[in-house]
Amino acid sequence: MNIRPASLPFAALTALAAAWSTHAGAEIIPPARLAADAAQALAAGKDPIPGPRSCFWARGPASADPYINIAYPDAATFYWAAVFTVPPGARLSLEGRYPRSRYMSFISYDEAGRPIESVADYLVKPKAGSTNPFLGGGDRTAANRDYSLDVVDGRPDPGIKTGMNLVGQIRDKLNSPKYGPAPGQQTILYRIYVADKGTDETGNAGLPVPVLTMPDGKVLRGAEACAPLRTRQPLQLDPAAMAVPMDKYYDLLKAAAKIGPLHPATNPPTWTQQLDREALYAIYTGEKIKDDARKSEGGFYPNLDNQYIRTIVNRKYGKVFFVRGKAPTTPKTYTGDAKMGGGDLRYWSFCSNQGFANTRVNDCVHDERVPVGPDGFYTIVLSRAADRPRNATVQCGIAWLPMADDGDGAVDADVTVLQLRHMLGAGEFKHAVQNIGKVGDEAKDMGAYFPQGRYITTSAFETAVPCLVEKR
Repeated sequence: MNIRPASLPFAALTALAAAWSTHAGAEIIPPARLAADAAQALAAGKDPIPGPRSCFWARGPASADPYINIAYPDAATFYWAAVFTVPPGARLSLEGRYPRSRYMSFISYDEAGRPIESVADYLVKPKAGSTNPFLGGGDRTAANRDYSLDVVDGRPDPGIKTGMNLVGQIRDKLNSPKYGPAPGQQTILYRIYVADKGTDETGNAGLPVPVLTMPDGKVLRGAEACAPLRTRQPLQLDPAAMAVPMDKYYDLLKAAAKIGPLHPATNPPTWTQQLDREALYAIYTGEKIKDDARKSEGGFYPNLDNQYIRTIVNRKYGKVFFVRGKAPTTPKTYTGDAKMGGGDLRYWSFCSNQGFANTRVNDCVHDERVPVGPDGFYTIVLSRAADRPRNATVQCGIAWLPMADDGDGAVDADVTVLQLRHMLGAGEFKHAVQNIGKVGDEAKDMGAYFPQGRYITTSAFETAVPCLVEKR
């Protein structure tokens, strides 16, 4: 069949294209069903939470339901956390295989969930005789794909760039400074984005193995290293590291109500960069954001290789919200391309999230799952499942994201957080989120790549964007 989406009757919008992606939006799994599945797993003698783990990578994987769903994971990714303490005089390294995926990284964090340093895939030095498949043009089918990365108790150069592709650089260590009372605690997150089709959560690489060299020279590998690393120690985290505490969230909502009944949602929508935690709170309070607010330091364990903009959506403005913008180019890896391709970015996605007191992801659509027209533009619809326009499907050239029926998951059933990620922008791509200048310049600096949003009704969207299917 031949599909011809019609034009949207708004001055800023042009024709949509037919879809080539097969993703139709993931199901939001009710908590009761998750609990029932967990009980069934326990009865069978299995771990109630799906996904691989080890005694070192004991926390995770985080992703969309039914995995551990907190701190706004991208639904196309898997994250594992290691919490440990390297004994005085000992040395820790991580040995692994490059996964079959779009991206991987190791990122260290402090007790507030703020990132310290990222060593992304292309920076990780391969072992002798191995190939790094994440380098531009790299052999993604290489059989020899081993690496080793040292973990040290230190801090990176404060002037190091983040979020952009540092072409030509290479790293053999990750700085992971200790925090909290002696002997201190260290935290690393290991991430995999878009594992190749047919591979497991680890991209068929397994989880990296800790190798601990003790002061006396004894080498402990894998599970035998976990006890001296104290990998089961209690977390020493700020309570706000993974979510805004409820009492603080109520205070923010009270401040927002003084500005307007639906604030911080606006019509048309207001997009803000993810900066520090004070900037996040300013979305609600209306306080001026500091000119020197640092990007990606607002907690919730952000990825330093990403930069983000987000908007608060309130369905009281309209049950259907849609955005349109120009799509950056990225490598296409899901089907197992033989070579690592290039593009404007390594990866981009839109995610529908619950509120900051919940930090749960509803679902995401990433670059390979978003229909893009011949003009290079995409359209994404956000709504509850009950309000989803019948033409909000990839077959009609439109990606769809769900709102949760309980909204922010805490207080307001009508609120959703929509977030755009840009990863590892190429230096010549000037419209990446990473290149936004001062607060308020988001639309100007992103140009056609800035997401333009509108509220609309279900029937109005179906009328505005007819999906004409013709039989051959």
